[in-house]
Amino acid sequence: MTILGISAFYHDSAAALVRDGDIVAAAQEERFTRKKHDHRFPSNAVAYCLHEAGISAKKLDHVIFYDKPLTKFERLLETYLGYAPSGIASFMMAMPLWLKEKLWMPDVIRGELGYEGRILFCDHHESHAASAFYPSPFEEAAILTLDGVGEWTTSSWGIGTGNTIELKNEIRFPHSLGLLYSAFTYYTGFKVNSGEYKVMGLAPYGEPKYAQLIYDHLIDLKEDGSFRLDMSYFNYCAGLTMTGDRFHRLFGGPPRKPESLLTQRDMDLARSVQEVTEEVMLRMARHVRKVSGMKNLCLAGGVALNCVANGKILRERLFDDIWLQPAAGDAGGALGAALYAYHVYAGGNRTVNGRDTQKASLLGPGFDDDEIGRFLETNGYPATRYDDDTLFPEVARILADEHVVGWFQDRMEFGPRALGNRSIIGDARTPKMQSVMNLKIKFRESFRPFAPSVLRECVSEYFEMDSDSPYMLLVAPVREARRVAMTPEQESLFGIEKLNIPRSDLPAITHVDYSARIQTVSETEHPRYYRLIKAFRDLTGYGVIVNTSFNVRSEPIVCTPEDAYKCFMRTHIDYLVLGNYVLDKRNQPEWKEKVDWRSEFELD
Repeated sequence: MTILGISAFYHDSAAALVRDGDIVAAAQEERFTRKKHDHRFPSNAVAYCLHEAGISAKKLDHVIFYDKPLTKFERLLETYLGYAPSGIASFMMAMPLWLKEKLWMPDVIRGELGYEGRILFCDHHESHAASAFYPSPFEEAAILTLDGVGEWTTSSWGIGTGNTIELKNEIRFPHSLGLLYSAFTYYTGFKVNSGEYKVMGLAPYGEPKYAQLIYDHLIDLKEDGSFRLDMSYFNYCAGLTMTGDRFHRLFGGPPRKPESLLTQRDMDLARSVQEVTEEVMLRMARHVRKVSGMKNLCLAGGVALNCVANGKILRERLFDDIWLQPAAGDAGGALGAALYAYHVYAGGNRTVNGRDTQKASLLGPGFDDDEIGRFLETNGYPATRYDDDTLFPEVARILADEHVVGWFQDRMEFGPRALGNRSIIGDARTPKMQSVMNLKIKFRESFRPFAPSVLRECVSEYFEMDSDSPYMLLVAPVREARRVAMTPEQESLFGIEKLNIPRSDLPAITHVDYSARIQTVSETEHPRYYRLIKAFRDLTGYGVIVNTSFNVRSEPIVCTPEDAYKCFMRTHIDYLVLGNYVLDKRNQPEWKEKVDWRSEFELD
């Protein structure tokens, strides 16, 4: 039985294909169109999934959409009527897409695919719950889903057992933890639905000075994690902004203008909403553990990408183990919907063997050395081909010489994180690596931290944790013994002044609060990336490197060898490794741009 799941028309459109419960392929549309967070129908992602499965759309048994458009439309109409006439501008902007496409989803899908079979629809948070539980290594588990909003639901919890999922309770719109966080994303000058991770990265530079103000005025939080927001402070129900005048007066001024100078106040606001978010998630997790009796927890939804909060739930030891869907946002809804259709609609069996079935989330297009070799030869790009026995030691040597490497291998990752197949990598021991990568390669804010990729068996040597974190969704402190004590003068510094002070013997991956967003790499799940880090350890004694996504600011992660080469030549990446081919920047022909590409991205 072959099932195609689709998410589209909000942000991060994607497609996923499941055959007899096995995940065959999944990818976001943005990777093919090169348009960040592309919301359009995922025609390219669908074509890729069908190609990977070796079938046409006519051979599909089911197609399922990740939410229920009619229910969502009902929520929009009720909200606009409830706030009329103040929401007329937002209403007029939203309606054309609804009337043209969203309300006619079966017709759109059939027209795009040439598919004539039955089209199924899954509740948005059921999609999230399915994406969290079905690929997990657990026979039974509690499930927690948190995001901005689906149809009406903004948070839910339930229980998964075998091939069944039952959602027990929910919080409904407009009361939303995701939208509370997005309100502060907007207020601190970042882009909603893409800048939330910037707020999380900025938070350690601030103090939680406004946390009590948030509790006193914005959110009425209960002991079980349920809450209500005071909507008089927000504008997202009816307006074109997230926050209203009352919110601005409460926090002492208008929202920060995008790209303007970050102030200590912005950092304090980020820290405050981050700590409130962590407290809400901890209370929810405690409540779910108490009432469900489950020993394991699965999480999905956009808020589940908050790896700092995830790390706190893990360290609280509320559950024996937790599993996080790496494509936790709306893109992962396509996968969850396909799995839901197989296990719930079709009654398909689920086999659990103690390991997750996400396949390291390496579910996108892959390119072998023959394809890469033809690409290089056709374009006249000089490269040296190594066999495996020499490739990994050679790249390890390049990294140890403090060079930055674009690392492109096998199948592309599904989800927002590069996990070692579409990555930019460097030496974590080098103090200058963070600023070089941020300013000369990623073209992004200097405060943004980088993540370590560490051999699974070595993780406790460097960090205060000893558990799997294959999808870079858990934050843990750097071990005390590796930290560098700050001088009294350094201790007195505030905010961004702390940026360039080395915090440990791994300064490139140690955030200002001594934390790190960890990716553990196992030989079983990720053999080539493991061999590279192992070779680096054999050379340097350190089984950890810097890993950041292979892209520049406001551009999707690279998909093809051509995408990788363009990014390589447009930045200060020193070497590019495509499969077994190594390209030295110094040997490449002069790169000429047809347009000023950077102006397009910087203004996004």
